[in-house]
Amino acid sequence: MWPWGHVGAGYLVYTLLRRHTGERPAGAAVLALAVGTQFPDLVDKPLGWTVGLLPGGRSLAHSLLTTAVVAGLVLALARRVHHRMAGRAFLLGVVLHLLGDALYPALRGQTGEVSFLLWPVLPMPEPELAQRFTAHLGAIEPGWQFVFEFLLVTAAIVAWHDDGHPGPGALRHGAARSFVRLRTAVRNRCFCV
Repeated sequence: MWPWGHVGAGYLVYTLLRRHTGERPAGAAVLALAVGTQFPDLVDKPLGWTVGLLPGGRSLAHSLLTTAVVAGLVLALARRVHHRMAGRAFLLGVVLHLLGDALYPALRGQTGEVSFLLWPVLPMPEPELAQRFTAHLGAIEPGWQFVFEFLLVTAAIVAWHDDGHPGPGALRHGAARSFVRLRTAVRNRCFCV
């Protein structure tokens, strides 16, 4: 699945889950969800395709074994900083990313192509889709998968609009709060000298 497909699917599932509980997606949790939907690729693609530290673009962060460790760390951190919903949203994004990457091979009956989910216990699927990001982008074809992901993103944008555009406001608020803390720290430091 492409990055936009991951975000679209992630937001649709998240908003449906939140609406089921009678609430709407909000603030930091939406931003955490967006990062979570990209997290496995943000780790594996650079380390596998660019630096060569991993065997491919779907290995370490695409493994359910790593996800279990990350889940424990993220939930502990989220609890500590009082952002449990953001931690859960991030993890939902990660899990949906993994399911999204397994979706197309599973639909084609290529179950061996989803062995990345248990890497390093199972070997990497061969061949790796692409070893360079530019080659990966060049593989875009306007077939049913492209149309499906376009529809996912379109539906997610409609749902996001209906939800009142959650997320960017939290980013602005967080940036403003960080700026105030930085300015205060600089002023305090200057007065101490």
